Amino acid sequence: MKNYLYFYAASLARVALASESQQPLIGEVIDKNLQSPTVNLKRIIDESPLLSFHRDIVQIPSISEDEKSVGNFLLDFLRSHNLTVEKQIIPPGSATEQERFNLYAYTGRDRFPELLLTSHIDTVPPFIPYSLHPPASDKSGDLTFNRSDLIIAGRGTVDAKASVAAILFAALETLDANPDASIGLLFDVGEEKSGVGMKHFSNSGLNPAPPKFHTVIFGEPTELKLVAGHKGTLGLKVVAEGKAAHSGYPWLGKSAVSSILPVLSYLDTLQDVLPEKGGLLRSEKFGQSTLNIGVVRAGLAGNVVPAYAEATISVRLAAGNPDDTREIVRKAVEYVTGGDGSVYLDFGDVENGAPPQYLDFDVDGFDVITVNYGTDIPSLKIDTQGGPKVKRYLYGPGSIHVAHGDDEAITVGELEEAVQGYKRLISAALVAH
Repeated sequence: MKNYLYFYAASLARVALASESQQPLIGEVIDKNLQSPTVNLKRIIDESPLLSFHRDIVQIPSISEDEKSVGNFLLDFLRSHNLTVEKQIIPPGSATEQERFNLYAYTGRDRFPELLLTSHIDTVPPFIPYSLHPPASDKSGDLTFNRSDLIIAGRGTVDAKASVAAILFAALETLDANPDASIGLLFDVGEEKSGVGMKHFSNSGLNPAPPKFHTVIFGEPTELKLVAGHKGTLGLKVVAEGKAAHSGYPWLGKSAVSSILPVLSYLDTLQDVLPEKGGLLRSEKFGQSTLNIGVVRAGLAGNVVPAYAEATISVRLAAGNPDDTREIVRKAVEYVTGGDGSVYLDFGDVENGAPPQYLDFDVDGFDVITVNYGTDIPSLKIDTQGGPKVKRYLYGPGSIHVAHGDDEAITVGELEEAVQGYKRLISAALVAH
């Protein structure tokens, strides 16, 4: 098995050591006489409705734009628990795009509940199969471990099917104890790529102004902590156009690569340049804005002077709004090129991007953090029309540090604790109103 599982287990151990109390080992979970301990690992999952549901949705690939199968599975599951479920079809972006839909669920005819819980069902590529692994041990051949330390690996085990599973079971347990609780569930598509699912919900009749809900709980990997806020986002492209020529006679052409490289090199330093000197904005809460050059495309062949080059960039905003950062980047490109037009910026839809998000964290019993990643939160436009503020909470199991990597994994204990955490948030929200 890959070393990443042992690295993940070591990381979990460090987290445990940092906590006030640690749960001791509870004896043998695996029979040492078994040649294939996997059978017993599976039994741990099979015996738990939560864990088996989480396994089932993780085993269904759902990379962004390919969410239909997991959506249909969720649809059947929600209906089997006597929830009213609406398929919110997303208009296709092309003639070849398969059907995509959000799932919106509630009890009976309570179509506009007071509390909304939401997470996304899509994942980043590539698909990584579901697998189970005992935690790493310093003792060779030691197969004893705490059940809660069992490691569940695979794409989506953390981001965000862990939140989907924990939210759903927290809601079902709450409704079982209090059938009159006004709770709605939204499981949306496309969060990892464009936010299309939440944007569609936001612009639909299910999100009236003023809103009917007083609280929204968003599920993302937060290490079981409440998030006080997260950075904003801005995407853009840097484009250079030149003239093709034979590489033996480069003076007959103009290299788009030669034009774009100094611009990218300078943009790559902007996060470390002081704002007063043209760098990206900073804040006490979120620290520095950061810029990532994620994709670079150029040229046709090594013996052809490239006539075109482009780079795709993502900026995480610690302060200000997307327009502020657009202007900073424009000035940076002009500074490098002297404004000669050899390189230009493409910001796409001017509505793309979001400022930093400030969230609620007033429920006792949770540690509080800030995070650098983006979420569906800014895509849900809430127009209170001067009425009471809608509270927004961000919480969930697992670590973002493994969420998009080949080491994505979570423990049984984290999943089960998340259900209790969501139930506490639900209870606090319902009691407060």
